[in-house]
Amino acid sequence: MTTINEKEIQKFSKLADEWWDAKGKFKPLHEFNPVRIKYIVDTCRSHFGLKKKESRPLSSLKILDIGCGGGLVCEPLTRLGANLTGIDASSKNIEVAKIHSKKNNLNIKYLNTSPDEKKINEKFDVILNLEVVEHVENIDLYLKSCTDLLKENGVMFVATINRTFESYVKAIVGAEYILRWLPIGTHDWNKFFKPEEINNKLEKLNLKRIDLTGLNYGLINREWKTSSDCSVNYIMASIKN
Repeated sequence: MTTINEKEIQKFSKLADEWWDAKGKFKPLHEFNPVRIKYIVDTCRSHFGLKKKESRPLSSLKILDIGCGGGLVCEPLTRLGANLTGIDASSKNIEVAKIHSKKNNLNIKYLNTSPDEKKINEKFDVILNLEVVEHVENIDLYLKSCTDLLKENGVMFVATINRTFESYVKAIVGAEYILRWLPIGTHDWNKFFKPEEINNKLEKLNLKRIDLTGLNYGLINREWKTSSDCSVNYIMASIKN
């Protein structure tokens, strides 16, 4: 049994060369990134008691970014001091990530694998599942495999899209068909998860939710921000007991 969805991997592999084009097909992720990074850093500072004024506040943390793509999250977190490992089921994505990190003199460990393949023999303080769970198969096996790689008292972040009427209108009809932010077919509404569904699965794996925050896009100022509205995009932080 595997958690890899080959159609999803092929879909993103075809776009791999565009990962670092801020005006290309991954433009939404580039715009999305600052608010995600801030949320991750702020949560880690609070949970691990990190000093706020340090220029490299994450220097004590080992972080695993699952479904890292071209390294859009790995690179800024590495600059903040984290010891980063990025994994992706697409070999093309990993090659793009390696080339870009080398060009920027960043020491990031990239591996072409998935959590369930058991190729990683270490555990991490933080695991990132950002816009990944809606693209995998066998979600229970996937989350179990991720949890096995998390240290006790470690934090797992899960960012995904809620399964609501509003998410269908905004994330699929709006983002793919009207605004053309994403290629048509990027998402399958039936594979979206409600926050309580993810939380219930994580609770069975002895993870306790410490925060749930919505991520919303303002059409007027064209910026992403955190809010209490989780009807479309949301991010959840849970700790391993």
